Amino acid sequence: MSRRTVLKTFLAAAAFGPSALQALAQEDPNGPAPARAIERKDPKFDDLIGKDAKIEELAAGFTWSEGPVWDKKHSQVLFCDIPKNRVHSWSAKNGLHVFLEPSGYTGKEKFTGYEPGSNGLTFNKDGHLVLCQHGDRRVAKLVDGKFVTLADKYMGKRLNSPNDLVYHPNGDLYFTDPPYGLPKIMEDPAKELDFQGVYRLKPNGDLTLLTKVMTRPNGIGLSPDGKTLTVANSDPDKAIWMNFPVKDDGTLGDGKQLYDTTDLVKAKRPGLPDGLKYDQSGNVWATGPGGVFVFGPDGKLLGTIVTNDKTGNCCFGDDGSYLYICANHHLIRIKTKVKGIGF
Repeated sequence: MSRRTVLKTFLAAAAFGPSALQALAQEDPNGPAPARAIERKDPKFDDLIGKDAKIEELAAGFTWSEGPVWDKKHSQVLFCDIPKNRVHSWSAKNGLHVFLEPSGYTGKEKFTGYEPGSNGLTFNKDGHLVLCQHGDRRVAKLVDGKFVTLADKYMGKRLNSPNDLVYHPNGDLYFTDPPYGLPKIMEDPAKELDFQGVYRLKPNGDLTLLTKVMTRPNGIGLSPDGKTLTVANSDPDKAIWMNFPVKDDGTLGDGKQLYDTTDLVKAKRPGLPDGLKYDQSGNVWATGPGGVFVFGPDGKLLGTIVTNDKTGNCCFGDDGSYLYICANHHLIRIKTKVKGIGF
């Protein structure tokens, strides 16, 4: 998902060429930040973000920031720089540090693609960091400084490059598997699956393909009651979010479109539907073209945190009422009047 928002914008629908990577490589990570703003579409948005709220710049200079998660134990946010194959930490007390390197590709040979590193991050019930590792093409947990594979194959075939993940309250892990970590994306000769799937991994290791209807499944999140799975589709020709009902057995019912931003992508708004999080009230905070879109529990767009940049993912942190946002080369945050799930 790396350029998820990045590549996608440079990428055509099915073809991915070197020119897109060249364009990305020419970006200056240390350049000035774009102008940022808050757009209020509905009066209810005032109950989520105060009128005096400000977007704070915390750190910058990353190649492509992604996958943030709040580390409660150490009061810090962890996030990835995918092209650099590392995870950073940031806290108000200690500032910015490299937390983990390598993070997503541990092979001996040189990685020839753009996204070797980890993407989506979360913690399991035991407090272990769980990572979607693009280069190693697996979901793994970090235990005593070593990666332990949780899932890397489906029906005997290697996964594409797991991208984002979320735990259900019952312990099941849901994750997406687009092709963005493969050096040649869809045309990569090492691609073994002819689809991009959304999966469920049970605690006993059973892996179930839930759906393959989405062309580029990316960000993923669960409603507070665990009954709705929201998945972003980072396809420039179908830049949408889908809601899937979660059945009692953990599988999914038929999906329904939540929102469509294809017109914004065509209008050259930077980025695509990407990472997302739910708050405790059932609102969805979803990164997409030009910022973070906030949808009410009924699916109505309430407002947007405008970054004017390719925006990869977000998470709630501190006491649960700060939203941390990975916006291309930047880590930013904003105070909210609601809290994320788990706080």
